[in-house]
Amino acid sequence: MITSLKNDKVRLVRALQSRRRSREQEAALVVEGVRLCEEAVQAALVPRFALYTQAMETDSRAAPLLAVWKAAGVECCQVSEPVMAACSDTESPSGLLTVLPAPHLPLPTAPTLTLVLDRLRDPGNLGTILRTAWAAGADQVLLASGTVDATNPKVMRAGAGAHFRLPIAALSWDAIAENVRCPVYLAAAGAQRSYTDVDWSAPSALIIGGEAAGPAPRAYDLAAEIISIPMAAGVESLNAAIASAVILFEATRQRRRA
Repeated sequence: MITSLKNDKVRLVRALQSRRRSREQEAALVVEGVRLCEEAVQAALVPRFALYTQAMETDSRAAPLLAVWKAAGVECCQVSEPVMAACSDTESPSGLLTVLPAPHLPLPTAPTLTLVLDRLRDPGNLGTILRTAWAAGADQVLLASGTVDATNPKVMRAGAGAHFRLPIAALSWDAIAENVRCPVYLAAAGAQRSYTDVDWSAPSALIIGGEAAGPAPRAYDLAAEIISIPMAAGVESLNAAIASAVILFEATRQRRRA
């Protein structure tokens, strides 16, 4: 059992949890919690190693995961409760975490539904939007400059496995413009055209801006049209995650009808 915070694996986990630079240098991230670990196994991702507490050996969901990893040759190390608490990014550690190679799913060559996120800075919002985009059948999510790191632990948890199934890339605006060769719609409060008037059954891209800073000038340059979600009088805007869900599932509805 690992009981020291000076252990190399423990040091690595803590660095990956707290520093984006460490995640980039190691090309790895921490996946914490039974549910997210299950998603990683279903996506056939093999961890570099796993850490677990004694209680996980008899847990009905964690024990099978440990068995799968051990059979694949993954080093699974039992740690003390204090060590797990130090390694965890949550207030109530689940008792199981792994270090995975950072997933890099290739961007599709001919995407039909692209989501572009501009200067979105709240990790929980980003994770929720990634999960929503996955559920709605988006082909890819592109993160413009100023958007929070997609491998942030809070983004990982809120994404609930989207990182393992959905191509996600942080790109410059020039690279985004090169990638998105279809009509681009920018969601902004007060626009005259409703999101329901757009033909989402054709290849298209949607830009959602951060709530604090709003869309960047380059977002307006790239957009062919500005659209909005009609709301009751006196309501200025919606949370970025909610707005994304409303528009993406309208696109899904139209595509299913088509």
